Amino acid sequence: MANIIKNRADILEKLNIHQLNPMQEEALSVIKNTTNTVLLSPTGTGKTLAFLLPLIDKLDPELEEIQALILVPSRELAIQIEQVIRSMGSGYKVNAVYGGRAMSKDKIELKHIPAILIGTPGRIADHFDNERFSTNFIKTLVLDEFDKSLETGFEEEMKYIINLLPALNKRILTSATQGVTIPKFVRLDKAVTIDYLKENTNKLAVKTVVSPNRDKLRTLLNLLNHEGNSPGIIFCNLRESIKGVSKFLDKNNITHGCFHGDMEQKDRERSLLKFRNGTYDVIIATDLAARGIDIPEMKYIIHYELPYKNEEFIHRNGRTARVNSKGTAYILKWEEENLPDFIKNVPVAKISKTGTRKPPYWTTLFISGGRKDKISKGDIAGLFFKQGKISKDQLGVIELKQDCTFVSVPADIAPRLVEELSNTRLKKKKVRISII
Repeated sequence: MANIIKNRADILEKLNIHQLNPMQEEALSVIKNTTNTVLLSPTGTGKTLAFLLPLIDKLDPELEEIQALILVPSRELAIQIEQVIRSMGSGYKVNAVYGGRAMSKDKIELKHIPAILIGTPGRIADHFDNERFSTNFIKTLVLDEFDKSLETGFEEEMKYIINLLPALNKRILTSATQGVTIPKFVRLDKAVTIDYLKENTNKLAVKTVVSPNRDKLRTLLNLLNHEGNSPGIIFCNLRESIKGVSKFLDKNNITHGCFHGDMEQKDRERSLLKFRNGTYDVIIATDLAARGIDIPEMKYIIHYELPYKNEEFIHRNGRTARVNSKGTAYILKWEEENLPDFIKNVPVAKISKTGTRKPPYWTTLFISGGRKDKISKGDIAGLFFKQGKISKDQLGVIELKQDCTFVSVPADIAPRLVEELSNTRLKKKKVRISII
């Protein structure tokens, strides 16, 4: 590992974190001194950092083998954790592998063995089958969003993987749900549980919005106008429902993204990216977006269709009122609709009839160069400041990928920037720039 290994103080400084929250402080101490840990904390409270800091402390910088394995239920969560580790700048190599992307990409990346490997159980089991690396040095195992992996049907793959880890001496399970039954194959003996699930409940307001008829689209529009341009998620149970809501919002000129399992991985990632950088302030999603994805704090979520189980209701609600913020979960129901047993005594919200939404301020530019071209965020910023002649507050979020970059800029100046900056050189590469 040729990179310089950073200590915890350097990592926190790079992340611009001055103080860990109480859950993270406790997790750091418990995980460091305990063989088996169960970490229960709501979505968005910083669980990822809570298990990564002690995990990184335990790595041996002299050993060029995989030392820590993180199993996750979804591609989005794998990508998110990989991005967090990269942003920590620890000096240790990390890779994420998951179904839905070319196996050839995995093989190329795994030629240089990472210290930390993240993946979905199916893809990791495939690599184990083909003996693409040694499993003899993996001492730490993290099962992130463990309950979701069980729900998704990964039990057999997880059992197979765990049985192939002879050196394992630390297990960390995380969940945002209480009461998960942990199968025997995990071998979670004498686990210490860190439980912060009740910490955030008082910041969340749950309210109903009543539609006068079964078609709730007009009421949904009123609610979105009431919330203005605050970021929020509209949750549906079915992909068909998402298509219907999306068509209606298009008709009413409400810019939005969609997110569901039928979409190509690239399109799903772009939807989340545009939501993060402010190009979209609304996203319509299935429960796939209820947890394990990298999106910012939001003011509200809307249950356009109610979930079938209490667990998913909790996870959806966990997307708002996170950490230190307040938020609202709206239940959109028509007059004669009965709510399930797990939803009781919910007050009716008063919706302003005069609320309005403006078109989003930001739009997203695609740049045809990334990390592999030795391009940095500083290079991108320099291009836009010097040649694009924009001010600091006109440069939004920069997301640097392996082979491309996405930048948010004000929508009204985007066409000019494309015209002036496309086909210019960044480092040694001539880059194309376009609006996506």
